[in-house]
Amino acid sequence: MSSADDMSNNHQSKSCQSSNDQSDADASMSPRQHLLELSREELRSRFEQASIRRHRVGQLRRWVFAGRARGFEEMTDLPVELREQLGRDYQLFESEIVDHRIASDRTEKLLLKLRDGHLIETVVMREPRRTTVCISSQVGCAMGCVFCASGLLGVKRNLTRGEILEQVLRADRLLDDDERLTNLVVMGVGEPLANLKNLVPALEELNASDGLAIGARRITVSTVGLPEKIIELSHVGPSWNLAVSLHAPNDELRSQLVPVNKSTGIDAILAAADKFFENTGRRITYEYVLLGGVNDGVEHARELSALLSGRVAHVNLIPMNGVSELPFAAPSDPQTDRFVGILREAGVVVTVRKRKGADIDAACGQLRLNRETDSQLPVLN
Repeated sequence: MSSADDMSNNHQSKSCQSSNDQSDADASMSPRQHLLELSREELRSRFEQASIRRHRVGQLRRWVFAGRARGFEEMTDLPVELREQLGRDYQLFESEIVDHRIASDRTEKLLLKLRDGHLIETVVMREPRRTTVCISSQVGCAMGCVFCASGLLGVKRNLTRGEILEQVLRADRLLDDDERLTNLVVMGVGEPLANLKNLVPALEELNASDGLAIGARRITVSTVGLPEKIIELSHVGPSWNLAVSLHAPNDELRSQLVPVNKSTGIDAILAAADKFFENTGRRITYEYVLLGGVNDGVEHARELSALLSGRVAHVNLIPMNGVSELPFAAPSDPQTDRFVGILREAGVVVTVRKRKGADIDAACGQLRLNRETDSQLPVLN
């Protein structure tokens, strides 16, 4: 069969529009189908209905994930007619890059405008042996953590499967030819476990051998601590890593810093995390943002040690990344060292996260917040 045969009956077939409501967004706002919303199986079905040969699905996916194509015209082993038809029916990227910043440490941050005008952030962080992409899961956040810029404007909606994937592929195309994304963290704007229905299929795609093939052990989902959702996550997809944003060692202080804690409580969160470990065998990371004079005292370190010393756990201490709109600052280095020492004496594994991208507004939600609250730009409703 000739290349032209791939396109037979294409003009008689219906334009490929999504039949599945996979998101909270209004798909009718886009005249073409977002390609990344379609799974391998859905794409295969679309191609079969349009009388396009089956192996073209594999070719297309290789260009999208491994080939770093920026458009259908770059997919040179597909027939010209097929590339043109794909361009009429689909969009590979729906978002627009409205800001791209590169820090002195080579951290890169993208501010992306979605098709409905909302803004999200994606960050690429480089280490000598690791390149990590940090992605958002929602437009805004409803968790209300008082030290985080992500939730200052509230939550607007969940991101779709395609919007989650697009962040990673946008980041992948920032890399040099000899670089590849080795790690993925869902630690950007939003609460990932509040959007599991779209997050899980996106992560499965990125983990797939014909996706980006990022190993499950290199994918981390961060949550403020939603007990039922933590247990649900332990039963779906591969065994990803879980990071729990703890930030305080007792309910009184945590409820002040993380208001959603009033409806959960630390005991329920730790019990769910223990169940996650039981179901997956994956050690839990507990993230703890150090706020100078707030949660960084000797008594806080001792309380945290008491909570975690008997658990298979890792504490990731994060000195506060300053945001001008928030009244918090990082503790002094001696105070941080003292906190670390107390945890280690109790046998708790602890690391201090390196500050990345400080010169490009790399704190979670900071670049989006700055753009949304600019006096020349209205805040989206």
